[in-house]
Amino acid sequence: MQLTGKSFLKLLDFTPQEISALLDLAKRLKQEKKDGTPHRLCQGKNIALLFEKTSTRTRCAFEVAAHDLGMGVTYLDPAASQMGKKESIADTARVLGRMFDGIEYRGFAQSTVEMLAQYAGVPVWNGLTDEFHPTQILADFLTIQEHFGHLQGIRLVYMGDARFNMGNSLMVGCAKMGLHFTACAPSEYFPDPALIAQCQEIAQQTGATLQFTEDVDKAVAQADVIYTDIWVSMGESEAVWNERIRALLPYQVNQTVMQKAGPQAVFMHCLPAFHDQNTEIGRQVCQTFGLQELEVTNEVFEGPQSIVFDEAENRLHTIKAVMAATLGGC
Repeated sequence: MQLTGKSFLKLLDFTPQEISALLDLAKRLKQEKKDGTPHRLCQGKNIALLFEKTSTRTRCAFEVAAHDLGMGVTYLDPAASQMGKKESIADTARVLGRMFDGIEYRGFAQSTVEMLAQYAGVPVWNGLTDEFHPTQILADFLTIQEHFGHLQGIRLVYMGDARFNMGNSLMVGCAKMGLHFTACAPSEYFPDPALIAQCQEIAQQTGATLQFTEDVDKAVAQADVIYTDIWVSMGESEAVWNERIRALLPYQVNQTVMQKAGPQAVFMHCLPAFHDQNTEIGRQVCQTFGLQELEVTNEVFEGPQSIVFDEAENRLHTIKAVMAATLGGC
């Protein structure tokens, strides 16, 4: 695996062999952490974390992974950086690239992380954009490997709005690694046709299949993985909530869906999840729409088929592998 100096912006940029190598490295580093074996592979290096969107898992995974690898970390939230306000993205990249060995970006436009990578001169890692979430997919695939023992041929069904980062990235990842991907949603919520066509070409080389259906029963029959994500992001208007809930409520992951999939199926979610009313947004939705749960029921989320917290932990190990590989630590 020769990834030293390469940015990690989207899985489309990586071969199946490179993705497999990153997963193998993540497994090794995870075991070493469990065993208490130090792996300070990037001793003395420093990284910057640029967050235009906040996140519990992404920030913690990058910070703990960096410390485990022996690196220093500087966290910059929107109030701590002038990027895009008083200083252009290109200028910010060139400044940070001369001070840091790597830069993580989590925010909105994919073009922003691409421009950071173009000008920084050091590896840039995509912690999430509106279009792609590649570090999440590595964690998902490591979790699937741990549970089933393989990726090739796994039947993964994504239920919900498949037009944005998670639907896009899961489709790309499945195409690259030979999984059978199904997007189950209203047709207007299917991924971009151009990206579908690109993934179809990749799938022809890997044995993957891509399907798109509005029929829940057809989609989930004999599925290995049922995957969903939140329907509406924080900050979106109430009009969006009305439209999304009306359209996506038939695609809620509940116990009936899991039973139709079968006992072999697992439930996955990139988190956070609106599975109860123990959040401000959960309570607000209940008061406004009379719903106790949204994209997944609490019965499924807390049930024996749920592996969401294994998945969340694996953000740490896969992000650590990405940083170690691209910074030349391995």
